[in-house]
Amino acid sequence: MRLILADDAVLLREGLARLLQDAGHEVVAAVGDAPALVDAVAADRPDVAVVDVRMPPTHTDDGLRAALRIRESWPEVGVLVLSQYVDKTYAAQLLAGSGDRLGYLLKDRVSEVAEFLGSLERVHAGGTVIDPEVVRQLLARTSRADPLRRLTGREREVLHRLAQGYANGAIAEGLHVSLSTVEKHIQAIFDKLELPATPAYSRRVLAILRYLDD
Repeated sequence: MRLILADDAVLLREGLARLLQDAGHEVVAAVGDAPALVDAVAADRPDVAVVDVRMPPTHTDDGLRAALRIRESWPEVGVLVLSQYVDKTYAAQLLAGSGDRLGYLLKDRVSEVAEFLGSLERVHAGGTVIDPEVVRQLLARTSRADPLRRLTGREREVLHRLAQGYANGAIAEGLHVSLSTVEKHIQAIFDKLELPATPAYSRRVLAILRYLDD
């Protein structure tokens, strides 16, 4: 893959670049602020941009806003966002539209090299990857009106794996069930969460984001 890295922490940025190069990927640019990220993507059109949420110039959500701009201007570029901690608002903003070529991981996940590289590959292949801890917090609502309470235990397992970016076949293999069984569970999830079929949104993403708390 051709990659662009964006993180204002020099040691992390350089370490990540070395890790990716050692894995056979090409790092075409490594930048430390959001404006430089947008400029680099415009110039180099990488396969995937790996982006820190908090970067200069304001150290708030500059990386996230840059990621959203990349999604809008260059939808063919995959975006893998790294965050220090779970922020439901950021996740909702990033994943509100199409979930293709998109990932949201906690930075701790980078230390699990094989898992991180696998997530990057899934984003490059057009999938959606959401950190398991993000999924856990999104599913941990306690509201009495929470429609996720309608799901069976098996349906929750399927939803959890969907949110991590696994294809139906991989879910079936991991849960030791048939592909048709997984497809039935997914349709049941969409029905119970009352998610309409529309080309404008990914129902797989909406299934875990639609009922987020403010």
